[in-house]
Amino acid sequence: MTFASPAALGAALQSNGYLPDDGLATAAYLALRMGRPLFVEGDAGVGKTSLAQALATVLAAPLIRLQCYEGIDVAQAVYDWDFPRQLLHLRAAEAAGRAGDVEALEGELYSRRFLLSRPLLQAVETSPSVLLVDEVDRADDEFEALLLEVLSDFAVTIPEIGTIRAAVPPTVVVTSNRTRDVHDALKRRCLYHWVEHPDFARELAIVRQRHPAATEQLAAQVARATAYLRTVDLQKPPGVAETLDWTHALLTLGVDQLDPDAVMGTLGAVLKYREDQETVTRDGGLVALLEAAAHAG
Repeated sequence: MTFASPAALGAALQSNGYLPDDGLATAAYLALRMGRPLFVEGDAGVGKTSLAQALATVLAAPLIRLQCYEGIDVAQAVYDWDFPRQLLHLRAAEAAGRAGDVEALEGELYSRRFLLSRPLLQAVETSPSVLLVDEVDRADDEFEALLLEVLSDFAVTIPEIGTIRAAVPPTVVVTSNRTRDVHDALKRRCLYHWVEHPDFARELAIVRQRHPAATEQLAAQVARATAYLRTVDLQKPPGVAETLDWTHALLTLGVDQLDPDAVMGTLGAVLKYREDQETVTRDGGLVALLEAAAHAG
């Protein structure tokens, strides 16, 4: 599927529940047209992962997700061998009197039949597909080198089988929360975009789209209050995901406008650290929060 312009891609994403700003829509459009991975960086909860999910929807392609973490290696990211099944096969061969045919058995054991495809290999083998490499900043330098090798050629070499190349390279979205700097070599392979927190108008539109049961007043108050919380010195400022969670919690309680009781009862939906909740609720912080929300009404 192709799109005539960034605006056309942005409209398609919006029709599927994702509201990108012009800059992000342009970056995604260029990544698609140029066949380059898109490296999106920004605070947690600003919609980086959701972008990949929305792209998979508009492209009618399966989403293949690789969640990164410290210590991730080839066996978790690219491929592994199904050792239990290999052992069963070996025992069956021994029982059948084939134990002496070592060369034939080795060829059978390390064949495609016993290969386990992990996300990177799955993306190479699946055409079309959208590959999400999520939170690459959680992984280590060795994994970055492995990822760069795969993204350079969209191919995986398995010594026992050979090289497997993508018939159609996957659309790749790499995300980072910038908990550490990612090497320039990986970024050079990608197009780059920093994802900002949305402005008030766009965040309000997101809330209204995702929670149409919310009144205009409640949606505006929540969007304005969340924007205010991002200006406070917090350990974890809320992202769009928390804005949506907060709105959902308020709707679940039947709240149609923010007041002290509603805020105190649902603060855990938007602030996930005890210290942050204490920062907001002490020394007049709750009054300031409600005043900021009131400007939306």
